[in-house]
Amino acid sequence: MRKPVIPAAAAALSLGLALTACGAQDEGSGGGGVDGTLVVGATAVPAGEVLAYIKKDLAAKNGLDLEIQEFTDYVLPNTALQEGSLDANLYQNEPYLDDFNKSKGTDLVPVVDAYLPPMGVYSKKVQGVTELPDGATVAVPNDTTNEGRALRLLASEGVITLKEGAGATASPADIAKNPKNLEFKELEPAQLPRSLDDVAAAVINNNYAQDAGLSPADDAILLESAKNNPYANLLAVKKGNEDDPRIEKLAKLLTSAEVRKFIEDKYQGSVLPVTSG
Repeated sequence: MRKPVIPAAAAALSLGLALTACGAQDEGSGGGGVDGTLVVGATAVPAGEVLAYIKKDLAAKNGLDLEIQEFTDYVLPNTALQEGSLDANLYQNEPYLDDFNKSKGTDLVPVVDAYLPPMGVYSKKVQGVTELPDGATVAVPNDTTNEGRALRLLASEGVITLKEGAGATASPADIAKNPKNLEFKELEPAQLPRSLDDVAAAVINNNYAQDAGLSPADDAILLESAKNNPYANLLAVKKGNEDDPRIEKLAKLLTSAEVRKFIEDKYQGSVLPVTSG
């Protein structure tokens, strides 16, 4: 069943999902004030790695005390940001943020685009999407924006055709032509890499692909292009905190030449910088 956003883990597990990657500040303390520690939530790859580089090599000399909290899902970082236990987060794109605000009644806003983690199609059975057999099952994310993104990626290669006007929230109901009679299996994004043994292909978010040891640049049979791509990951804050001096410092570092080089060197095309310093 398609879900409007990725479901949160059970409340009893929420503390276990939020892993403090750096520093000893208690969970939920957040909001350190404009002169205190900036607590930023992130998924491990690539957001957590980019932030860890900033913390290790750039933060102190730029007057920023940075703490990173890592999350394993897409809901809790926004919930924590809205509730004030985080000062910012880095892991999502603007279509997802917009949908989250609409469905959850939150008031989170983008600050700056940081990088593009291209979504990819992966398979253990075929070498290209045009080789998918008739009636094959393709696994896709089950949240609104990532499912729409996955279908648009498949449509970009002509595997399916979407109805005119189908936008960022396209679903299988918006497929106008499906010449291979593909079946779509909707799964939580974190489960998609594990589905590769059971389906012909899976469309997987970048961070979950890398967490599973897949290289988007080398292993994807179809990968998004950075050109005119609206899915760059962004630094987000609760509305009203955009002018926090700590946020401004982090935004500047995320778009710096140093971070651009780090992304290019570390990810070799699996993550793409979207801004220059």
